[in-house]
Amino acid sequence: MIDFTALSPRTMSLGIAALCVAALGAALASEHWGGLLPCVLCFYQRYAYLAALLFGALGFLVAKRTLAHRASVALAGVSFLTGSGIAFFHAGVEQKWWRGTDECHAPDIDPSLSVEEMKDLLLNQTFVPCDEIPWSIFGVSMAGWNFLAMLAFALFCFWWLAMRRKGAS
Repeated sequence: MIDFTALSPRTMSLGIAALCVAALGAALASEHWGGLLPCVLCFYQRYAYLAALLFGALGFLVAKRTLAHRASVALAGVSFLTGSGIAFFHAGVEQKWWRGTDECHAPDIDPSLSVEEMKDLLLNQTFVPCDEIPWSIFGVSMAGWNFLAMLAFALFCFWWLAMRRKGAS
């Protein structure tokens, strides 16, 4: 059994960064090789991973400074928690529990446009609705799985900080 409380600050930060790179890589692979185009809420979830990646990298650089390192892990945890909130919101939009953001819906078309202008407008823009489930496994969409994963990552960051603090006292 792995004793995660024994992870050094550098290892913890490197793990956060590596996890984020893997998650972002999987998202890009599903987009470019799997043909699953992301909606705006998918991009927002990626931003949370990017923020956690930056905090993980920062934590790796400041691992010798205890307070700075704890702050970087805590901020990575907050980034994951924020991302899990976005993913939960996205899963709710997919399940039609609530309406998504304005960017989640097809753009309004000016009725004064000619038929040709409307055709050009519609054919020359990529729109991916947030309320459709492009892929799921065991009845859970990617947004749902991402909610669970990011929540687990956030809780792990906070748990690790608490255990390290407890061990230091």
